[in-house]
Amino acid sequence: MRTHLFSLPTAVEVPEQELDGPVPPIEAVLFDFANTLFRMVPTDVFLRRVWSAAGLDVADLDVEAVARRVRDAASLPHVLAAQEGRDSSEEQHLEATRVWFGEVPALAGIFDVAYEAVLARENWFPYDDTAPVLRELAARGVPVGVVSDICWDLRRDFEAAGLGGAVGAYALSYQLGCEKPDPRMFLKTCADLGADPRRTLMVGDNPARDGGAAACGLRVLILPSEPRTGERGLRSVLRLVG
Repeated sequence: MRTHLFSLPTAVEVPEQELDGPVPPIEAVLFDFANTLFRMVPTDVFLRRVWSAAGLDVADLDVEAVARRVRDAASLPHVLAAQEGRDSSEEQHLEATRVWFGEVPALAGIFDVAYEAVLARENWFPYDDTAPVLRELAARGVPVGVVSDICWDLRRDFEAAGLGGAVGAYALSYQLGCEKPDPRMFLKTCADLGADPRRTLMVGDNPARDGGAAACGLRVLILPSEPRTGERGLRSVLRLVG
């Protein structure tokens, strides 16, 4: 086999004779979950719901001050260190969040309520173009999988949104004990769908994590990392699928 000086390692071996042939069409799609298909409620809504659930007077809540403290705490060195591998298990996610919220006095005293709100189904909802795109892919007979660094079973979210039948396979980090860009996350989903990685597209918003699918032979579409509140830009996926 010929060698190429600047070739990068890959988790999928491609026969030499195929390298000169046409690029395979995309016949399956994998999606990230958070900030790709679903998003969390706005911070102000989240905090007000936490305050209400904790039995506190929302009138006493300084949303901007608490939100700023949450953002500042996220960048503290020991908080960043605690987030490493946090989605590898439910226990690690709980502890990582405890370290983070522990630096926010307003949340530290009501941590259990705040953490429950992070995981609550009603605090996550699909983007405006999520359902139309997933249903169109299903109508075309294109297999769809979800690959997510997460600490709960996402089937509940898709079922609640009426999209349970649109997803054929899930790779969830807390169940597999590893996070993206570990090749197992992508290759397992392809295998569960019966999809060839070289004919599969991975869609996400994180170049370092979701982009790791490229080392597994998948095509990758990285969406802009911006706080979209309406459509996410998912319709471009339909133009890429053969």
